[in-house]
Amino acid sequence: MSMKTTTLWGALALGVCLPAAPALAQDCTVKIGAVLPTTVDWGRPIAATAQFAVDLFNEAGGVKGCKVEMSLRDSQVDPKIGVDAAKALVDLEKVPVLLGAVSSGVSMPILTSVTVPSKVMQMSCCSSSTAFTGVAEEGKTDGLWFRTFATTRNQSAVAALLTQERGYKKVAIFYKNDDWGQDIGKLVQADLEKLGIEVTSSTAITDGQSSYRSEVTEALKTQPDAIYMALYPSEGTLVTREWISLGGTQNMVVANALKSDEYRDNVGLKYLGNLVGHDSAQPRTASAEDFVALYKAKFNAEPNGPGLPNSFDAAMIALLAMQASAESTGPAIAASVGRVTDPAGEAIFPNKEGLEKAIKLLDEGKNISYQGGTGPVTFDKNGDVSAPAVAWAFDESGTREVKYFTLDEVNAFIATLEK
Repeated sequence: MSMKTTTLWGALALGVCLPAAPALAQDCTVKIGAVLPTTVDWGRPIAATAQFAVDLFNEAGGVKGCKVEMSLRDSQVDPKIGVDAAKALVDLEKVPVLLGAVSSGVSMPILTSVTVPSKVMQMSCCSSSTAFTGVAEEGKTDGLWFRTFATTRNQSAVAALLTQERGYKKVAIFYKNDDWGQDIGKLVQADLEKLGIEVTSSTAITDGQSSYRSEVTEALKTQPDAIYMALYPSEGTLVTREWISLGGTQNMVVANALKSDEYRDNVGLKYLGNLVGHDSAQPRTASAEDFVALYKAKFNAEPNGPGLPNSFDAAMIALLAMQASAESTGPAIAASVGRVTDPAGEAIFPNKEGLEKAIKLLDEGKNISYQGGTGPVTFDKNGDVSAPAVAWAFDESGTREVKYFTLDEVNAFIATLEK
């Protein structure tokens, strides 16, 4: 951070009124960090969408009139690499805010060993493990943790509902052997069993193997009429290929991590005709539609990949909280998140005009209600959000929506499971 930026934050902390810097006349910088999986095909659009949010914010004048720079490091979906990347951003580049990670298995060690000890706010677009809720309830996040993606509790319920709707009676589960996979695998199994659906096997899949033939062979012996997969594209591709080649059913229910062109193309669309996936969904709101229009204008493509509106919103909320904060510190910025996600505040959509208005309102001491790609965002005391859900399937152009579930419908179904 430049000396001018430091001086500016100090003056604000003392209550000194400074003239607003005009847009694009920035001669100071504010830095945020991001740890995202840019070496995988589904991760690059997540990072690009976060950068898009930063670019839009800069067009509106930046944070406190200073240009925002996002320092991006690759997690490679590896906990050790992710932690090392986060440490470099926090210790060397002194970022007060960290965006990331995607995988819960990467986000959790960053949270516990880097951001909380260093008092840096962490905002994840895509980590859904319920373990974060538990850590927050124990008071171990210090209020520094937020995520814009619904928890695996929502995801597992929708997976169970899709399985029930398709009449499957016996299901084999494959889950990634990390925090996210273990969490959703356990929850899906419990939800299926509550519905009277037999889970014939539940198999942990460790990434980095050249083959999963033995795991697939054992699961096949249980003769399921469908499989559920909570895997990433690389290991998901191998498991699916071996499953099909050994005569396994093509009835598949899958988590959003497999909502990937890489997975579809490497397996082959002709084998995925009975596949249905679940994902957290954008609400049917004007702001969600506006985000799609913004994204298409920028990237000339539909935002079909996992986590794109969530990444956009995570970056935007973090930047607005920095604008609302009197100090450039993680705790102060985290404490300001409520000011920019206040349901009673003025509704703001984050295009250039909306952001200029938001900056003006925040500078006047007023609160705003951020409404972006995932709709009006509000966090609970643990930094969690709820969201609608969508069922999807692959087609020639990418993915298509099969069914939309409102937030009320998701919550109502969860309530039936918890009776």
